Amino acid sequence: MRNLKILLMVCLTIMLGAAAQAQTGGGVNASELSGNYAFSLSGIRGNGSVSAPFAAVGRFSADGAGNLTNGELDANGVGTTFVAQAFTGTYSIGADHRGVMTFTGPGGSLKFAFAMLANGNAHIIEFDASGGTGTIASGTIEKADTTAYSTARITGDYAFGGAGFDPTMNRAAIEGRFTSNGSGTLSNAAGDVNAYGTDDPMTFSSATYTVSNTATGRGTMHFAFTFGGAPGSLNFVLYVVNAGKFFVMENDMVTTATPLLNGAVVQQQTPTGGFTNSSLDGNMVIALTGLSACGSGSEVPKAVAGLLTANGAGALSLTYDENYCRAPNSVTAAAGTYSVAANGRAAIAIGGYRLVAYLMKANQVFLFVSDANVLFGPGEPQAAGSFSNGTLKGSYAGFATNPTDFQVAVFSNVFAADGGTTHRQYDRLGGSRLLKRFRYPARLSKALTRCLLRQRMAGEP
Repeated sequence: MRNLKILLMVCLTIMLGAAAQAQTGGGVNASELSGNYAFSLSGIRGNGSVSAPFAAVGRFSADGAGNLTNGELDANGVGTTFVAQAFTGTYSIGADHRGVMTFTGPGGSLKFAFAMLANGNAHIIEFDASGGTGTIASGTIEKADTTAYSTARITGDYAFGGAGFDPTMNRAAIEGRFTSNGSGTLSNAAGDVNAYGTDDPMTFSSATYTVSNTATGRGTMHFAFTFGGAPGSLNFVLYVVNAGKFFVMENDMVTTATPLLNGAVVQQQTPTGGFTNSSLDGNMVIALTGLSACGSGSEVPKAVAGLLTANGAGALSLTYDENYCRAPNSVTAAAGTYSVAANGRAAIAIGGYRLVAYLMKANQVFLFVSDANVLFGPGEPQAAGSFSNGTLKGSYAGFATNPTDFQVAVFSNVFAADGGTTHRQYDRLGGSRLLKRFRYPARLSKALTRCLLRQRMAGEP
């Protein structure tokens, strides 16, 4: 059972972002991390009995020799705020493509572990917890295009999504879309918020943005809207990854009215005439995290990995595996319906559940479930073809995604699969390095083949 939970977590990590790209087999040293990067982290501060939300976004330059310069970080949480905090740092990368990193600034040092991807990006975790108290977090490092560090480069249609918590760890999520004019105004804005189990659309009165620092790609974004008939506003700090993507973190004081939301804004590839039901057609892999109220009355972290299959005409089915109240559960071919609006908003009904998605492009979405679990995450197109144990072959990188409780273990890892039934896994959990060998249980093999987004090693036949 423990192996099943660990490997399903690995499967979740393979699906995020452009995230589980197989690693290359080239030279291994600090030169794998070189150039300008943006990063985003979501996490928890606390101990075994008390948790509080934490998030950070920022940027740095890596020299390919183990040194970080031009670092800038914004962080938010209960009792924690950093605004454009300058830092330097160091890093090292081992022979297995895993590394460690330290940020050092006026506020002290932050410790990270990461696993490199073939495209030069990385999965990253923060492991500053010690003696059962501190900070755990996970996120991504992505190569940044410095030529996009301007207000004018943010233009066109965009979708956004993010999730987080209020001060007492009630969960919330947000998603939507807007059109940017390249001069600071966001129009045609639409969105939905699931605030602690209450889902309502957002009616925008204004939405603006600016990239105020053309040297670091840092800027701000502001939403003013009504939600459930009441006025609201959210303020975000942003760091540009490229003209088609930027990381965003809410920088309001964390209260029940302004939970700490962290996520991304991604350019929409809007078809001529707008999105339609045909924009969801085929298989889409989903990976969601949230919280569930269990028998003890306390909320327990929940994770879901699955395959949503749409027919392009309003009908779909969902097959998924979940860790629900610390026990595995599976559902096969649950039938449902959906309707896609021209702006990319999709309303989905499956059994007694209601879901809301916003499309980035065909078969790629931000998605949340409109119930008290506040499950949120990405959906991405599944590669065409059939899947078997032989599909899982080569070297892969992963990490534990966005912890929703301090007791969730965070790790960054690489693993090598033989295309049969065995894989060798290297983990970095906190400061420890672990080598494990697993055999895939028959049920897990089916779950992996359903949810795997495969990327082969360069040159692999």
